[in-house]
Amino acid sequence: MSSRNYSLFERAMRQRTPLSCIYNGYPRALCPIILGHSQGDEKALTYQFGGQGSCGRPIRGEWRCVSLSKVSNAKLCKGPWRVGSSHTRPQRCIETVDLDVNQSSPYRPKRRL
Repeated sequence: MSSRNYSLFERAMRQRTPLSCIYNGYPRALCPIILGHSQGDEKALTYQFGGQGSCGRPIRGEWRCVSLSKVSNAKLCKGPWRVGSSHTRPQRCIETVDLDVNQSSPYRPKRRL
């Protein structure tokens, strides 16, 4: 059974709706791009476009690997869906990809959006 955070991140992906949350004690504004598991942990590869990083500095567009067990106060928020620029390197955040917003995903997701 998936956690509440996992279900909310999946909903954000399906609706192309940004999320706001607290991660490692800092506010984050992000769009989940890939959702799945690594070593039994629910994870998401996200594009963080607002909030703060662990150094306390503002974020204006960075790729982040997020462990969903460390997410609190997650909620859908209004605003445009953001995906940033494409990667030139394969992602290593998620071992088993369940969902990927990229229609031509090279990771063979278990389910399609």
